[in-house]
Amino acid sequence: MAQQLVVTAIGADRTGIVSQLARLVSDCNCNIVDSRMAIFGNEFTFIMLLSGDAAAISKIEYLLPSSAFELNLLTMTKRTSSRVLPQLSAPYIIEYTGVDKVGTLGAISSLLAEHQVYIGALRSETIHPTVDGPAHTHTVMTVQLPTEMAVEQLRDLVMKKLAKMQLSGHFVLQS
Repeated sequence: MAQQLVVTAIGADRTGIVSQLARLVSDCNCNIVDSRMAIFGNEFTFIMLLSGDAAAISKIEYLLPSSAFELNLLTMTKRTSSRVLPQLSAPYIIEYTGVDKVGTLGAISSLLAEHQVYIGALRSETIHPTVDGPAHTHTVMTVQLPTEMAVEQLRDLVMKKLAKMQLSGHFVLQS
């Protein structure tokens, strides 16, 4: 029976890290089911969901610490299992932009949590549209609603919250 392992790695960004980690995964006879990579400042970050039989997962758990040491990476692993989600709507995109303020993402995500909205993906960044102007936040979320919730109701709540926070944005069906 396939087992799953979440692997997180962080370290100084340089060419070849993904290749070396992917090679280790395949050498251990594991499969990369899902992954995300990002650069934060000068730091490389990589999250992978691996699957494999018990021996393969145990092997990568054993070999990863020494490989991470050689690559000068901090790593963390956690065994997990397949997730069964409740019945949810089709995915929607919530995207917003505005002057960057402390608490913006927290306020929007709290509204979604109050209504049991599932956030499946999130990207938030601070951008500088002009050299001397204020920093702006730009966030894109992929969300799914409980099937019993009316999309129009949530769209209205989100758009009112964005307007109150002086953010521009939209709430649309993912294409």
